[in-house]
Amino acid sequence: MSIKIKWLGHSCFAVECKNYRIVLDPFEPGSVPGLLSVREEADLVLCSHEHFDHNYRAGVVVSEQPGESPFRVTALSSYHDDQQGALRGKNTIFLLEAEGMRIVHFGDIGCMPGELVLEKLRGADAVMIPVGGHYTVNAAEAQAILDEIRPRVVIPMHYRSEKFGFDVLSTVEDFLKLCGPTVRFGGTFLELTPETPRQVAVLSCPVEEE
Repeated sequence: MSIKIKWLGHSCFAVECKNYRIVLDPFEPGSVPGLLSVREEADLVLCSHEHFDHNYRAGVVVSEQPGESPFRVTALSSYHDDQQGALRGKNTIFLLEAEGMRIVHFGDIGCMPGELVLEKLRGADAVMIPVGGHYTVNAAEAQAILDEIRPRVVIPMHYRSEKFGFDVLSTVEDFLKLCGPTVRFGGTFLELTPETPRQVAVLSCPVEEE
């Protein structure tokens, strides 16, 4: 009983259970400095919104005969900014449920979700949340959301490092200063099980060679 969560960089992840694979928020080649282009195979592609660094469906070969999905997918409406979408439009939060576990991909969330949405997300087993600020919530705002829903595993995304990401974003270090136990993974994925301990999981992602 497990779900594999693999980070492909930026906000792009592949989530897999029982050989059924979902890719979320693939980015256009060359759109995010330092990251390798997305070239994936999947049974389903989900995009939180229609910006070029989140909606490159052409980077994913979708199975013509997908198997039966173990996932229940719920799309929850939110905003890309703190002005009810006036600056950057709407954003979709995806809730994926399988094997008795609940996984949340926040997309480019830009504000605290409404109470009805928060209620659906509370106690999630794992969440992928942006922490870099500027285009999304920043470290403190992300932590405020996490304080509301109290997930078991937190995977930060949409930030920069010395090797990748937009210059205007903050590094993950600003977020980690606000967090509890942190695990830095040498690889790109974690295997989520009901026994996975509470943690902030900092994954690696594929980057261009220097």
